[in-house]
Amino acid sequence: MRAAATLSDLARHVRAGPTAVAVLARAAGSTPREAGAWMLVTPAETAGTIGGGEAERRAIEAARALLAGEAARTDLDIPLGPEIDQCCGGRMAVVIVRIATPPAGPFALWEGGPLIADPPRQPVLVYGAGHVGAALVAALAPLPFAIDWIDPRAEALWPVAGAVPCRRLALPEAAAAAAPDDAIHLVMTHSHAVDLEIVATVLARPFAFLGLIGSATKRATFVRRLAERGLDATRLTCPIGLDTIPGKEPAVIAASVAAQLLILQRAGGPR
Repeated sequence: MRAAATLSDLARHVRAGPTAVAVLARAAGSTPREAGAWMLVTPAETAGTIGGGEAERRAIEAARALLAGEAARTDLDIPLGPEIDQCCGGRMAVVIVRIATPPAGPFALWEGGPLIADPPRQPVLVYGAGHVGAALVAALAPLPFAIDWIDPRAEALWPVAGAVPCRRLALPEAAAAAAPDDAIHLVMTHSHAVDLEIVATVLARPFAFLGLIGSATKRATFVRRLAERGLDATRLTCPIGLDTIPGKEPAVIAASVAAQLLILQRAGGPR
């Protein structure tokens, strides 16, 4: 999966050599991406996507031709039909611009054009670096979430980490207390006692979504113990994941939870 391009990616490539940005300026009819989608192109690399397929291949080819010459901009009008062996039926207007200066923040390639910016990412705190935690972080990393991965144990006890670093925090509930109000909290540490402290901290403050790995029995136990502290566990989701995706394998749980979060996010739920 090609990761979304970021402004830091763009700045790094601009400092290294010739770089262009291709942006989907207008999208009519059925198209694989929406207007405003952008990607960066260098003579040897790309990051991000404007939809893939032959249309994107042509955009990349045009961007590299631009970089090899003296022009600063080129425009493409790409019909998604038999002309390029695609059947979407829509039409894409793609603008490609050479970037000479590393961006200091979001910017438009032309006045009134779509903003070239980092994709919005909702904060997600994943508590626990066990097998499910590692699988979940890997599943969430390419999605529109900003991940803070936390574990209270010594690093030697963690599984092999992926692209997202995990940080050791002896009292992970401290991260819960300091999280943004729109954060998603996913609790799956090695210890039910640690889980309880995190959940209690989250329930005592604003949050978008609180998920706890476990069974119905674990939920009932937590609800009782939280009630003893005067906390209402109505918004605690346990078990987590979609019940239409059964399975206890870490990768299956991770896919189920990732799908659950995307459904809620796109419906305007966990915010």
